[in-house]
Amino acid sequence: MSIILTEILQDFRNDLDYSIAKNLLTSLTILDLLGENMPIKSAEKYRQLRKQVITIRKRADVIITSFCIDNNLPLLCSD
Repeated sequence: MSIILTEILQDFRNDLDYSIAKNLLTSLTILDLLGENMPIKSAEKYRQLRKQVITIRKRADVIITSFCIDNNLPLLCSD
């Protein structure tokens, strides 16, 4: 989940908002996002999409999405 924390927290401009969000998010259960196989699975999904001429802006998005798909978890996004 460290990539997800980075994705969310990096955009806070206000220090107080950042601190509140960080405290709330770190109180949740944190899952190991990458593990041993996820980097390879994510690279394979990225390559599959690229072969279909689908460009992904952020590679972290592929990692997060791959993790959610493989673990049958909901994915919330705004982009």
